Amino acid sequence: MNHTPSGERTHIALFGKRNAGKSSLVNAITGQNLSIVSPIKGTTTDPVYKAMELLPLGPVQFIDTPGIDDEGELGQLRIKKTLQVLDKTDIALLVLDAGQSFSAEEQALISQINEKNIPYILVYNKSDLLTEVPELQENAIWVSAKSGANINKLKEMIANMLQNSVTQPLVSDLLTENDTVVLVVPIDSAAPKGRLILPQQQVIRDILDSNATAFVCKENALTQTLEQLKKPPRMVITDSQVFAQVNKNVPSNIPLTSFSILMARYKGDLATVVSGAATINKIQTGDKILIAEGCTHHRQCNDIGTVKIPNLIRKHIGVEPDFHFCSGTEFPEDLTDYKLVIHCGGCMLNAKEMKHRLHCCQNEQIPVTNYGILIAYLNGILKRTIEPFADIKNLLE
Repeated sequence: MNHTPSGERTHIALFGKRNAGKSSLVNAITGQNLSIVSPIKGTTTDPVYKAMELLPLGPVQFIDTPGIDDEGELGQLRIKKTLQVLDKTDIALLVLDAGQSFSAEEQALISQINEKNIPYILVYNKSDLLTEVPELQENAIWVSAKSGANINKLKEMIANMLQNSVTQPLVSDLLTENDTVVLVVPIDSAAPKGRLILPQQQVIRDILDSNATAFVCKENALTQTLEQLKKPPRMVITDSQVFAQVNKNVPSNIPLTSFSILMARYKGDLATVVSGAATINKIQTGDKILIAEGCTHHRQCNDIGTVKIPNLIRKHIGVEPDFHFCSGTEFPEDLTDYKLVIHCGGCMLNAKEMKHRLHCCQNEQIPVTNYGILIAYLNGILKRTIEPFADIKNLLE
């Protein structure tokens, strides 16, 4: 569980005013002195992340945030960082001082939480200072980070709130027991040394969980691999960078898709990003295109996001757009100047944040697509690569 990627963890964020006891509560829940605790207001100046296992929910990530009542110019920047955490929050804990009345800042935060449809719990901390502690309520609990009172009950509330949530399978729902799947994994200068990239690892695991068999090969060994199988595989899944070559070598009767397309369905909205791909034909010289990645990494000389995709676009449309790039947790608040957003598969983002980014594009009516989907479109094979997904394949008909 300790090695579960952040993007696959349930994100549980603590919000509240300065000195409500958020940091003390994180330490009490995790059983570690993770966050610095001080009677001085504003001790937490940046979100603090802690990964752990919360039974029976599984791997989670707690986020301790700066106070929503911070002051001054720097304080406003801290509040902005805190509110950005909402975009990746699966469940919110609004930490209140049990001895104080509800504030305007806390009420405003609840309004934002409700707007984003985030489940939340009101956690009244410092209950050890009360003469009488109220009973547990449906979405409210009185705890003491100092004495440990009701901390275990709080954990149970969190787990119960989320344990019935349904997640979109990565590939298992497309397979049956004893199926075979061929995975095409190029090993180039951008490949991480000694390991596979995260989507490839996740697909392999999901295939094995389906009691199916995964065969992994490089693109130059694909034809030989297919010939050695006694019967055609259930599907071929490839890295989108070698789509054109793989498409030529995979017979038309074998379904073909990519890791990036599977990730678009797994964490986002496949129909939305498929619909956005054709927008590339409307791009004119000087039109702004945002290419966004969910992680930060050392860029190689032939980086897919900053080099390969822009070159493919230039070749396809014959004009020079104005490319802009962002990576990691930074995603523009204002997208109105862009004609198209092209996003990576989002393997390092949780589903909540990936869907938030898509929602931002939809709200401003900015077309958005995905690396793998765009590359398939530019190679003229998008219709083939979404054939396995019966619910959206008619979008291109």
